[in-house]
This record gives sequence, C-alpha cells and structure tokens, in this order.
Amino acid sequence: MKVAILGYSGCGKSTLAKYISNYYKIPLLYLDTVMFEENWKARDKNQAIEIVSEFMKNESWVIDGNYTNFLQSKRLEEADYIIYMKFSRLNCLFRVLKRYFKYKNASRESVSKGCIEKLDLEFIWWVIYSGRTKEKVKHYNNILFKYKEKTIIIKNQKELNKFMKTLFN
Repeated sequence: MKVAILGYSGCGKSTLAKYISNYYKIPLLYLDTVMFEENWKARDKNQAIEIVSEFMKNESWVIDGNYTNFLQSKRLEEADYIIYMKFSRLNCLFRVLKRYFKYKNASRESVSKGCIEKLDLEFIWWVIYSGRTKEKVKHYNNILFKYKEKTIIIKNQKELNKFMKTLFN
C-alpha cells in the first residue's frame, strides 16, 4: 500500500500519516524532515529529491507533505490512495497554536532533530493566507480531478475520526 497525504499546514497530515504507518506497519516519510536539516536549514534540493526517490523504492509507504519539487507528480501517480486534508483556515490556525504550545522548545517527530517548534507572524500568515492562494487551490483542485478515483477528502475532525476508524474500508 502506498499513501500520499496532502493538505494545508496544521491540518494533521503528520498525525494521520503516523497512524496509518503504525496501523499497517509500513514505512513513513515526513517531507519536512527531507526539506529541513537541523535549525530549519533548507536541505540541498538534489539531495532532498534523492532521499524521496530512495524512500519510494519501498514496496509500501506513507508520505506526508506537499512539496511539489520533491517528486510530487511521481508520488501521486504511484500512490494507491491520496488523502487530501482540507480543514478550514481557522481550524488549521487553532491546531498550529495547540501544536506550538505542546512542542514549545522541542522538535516534533515530523521535523528534523534540532528544528525547534516555532510560531511567528510569517507562519501564521502562511496558515491563513499564503498557503491558500488561488494558485495553490487550483493546484489541489487539479490533483483532485486527475486522481478522483483514489482520492479521499477529509474536511474536518469528525470526518477524520470516522476515516481513522475505517481506514480504507
């Protein structure tokens, strides 16, 4: 089984990815760990692509994250399921704030070691505006149209809870 999880910042992609990985006992790759090295230093793009490419050689996988430059087209093509988490701006902002206070002064599992959880105005703006531009929405809509047979859209916590109880059944 190959699962690609996409969606807006703060919607719970990493949490769902870990849940699916543990449930099916399949390898998991958080793309934030590929994008960033320690202290939020951006990794060399070619090195990042190589990491993703090597990971995708696994028979089964879960990949959490959007990152169009990290073989997104190939990931979506190979995925058996694409989960698109389409939570509201306000819900994502709430979840980002909650995450910040939970991991303040620490690194989450879904980011590289040494990437201390941070919250600044730039990231808040990303969550409520920049990450949802017309161009980005159009990109997601194109994915949803192209891969509609294998895409699952989750819009809120209630739908997420229901999905986690049934997992692809």
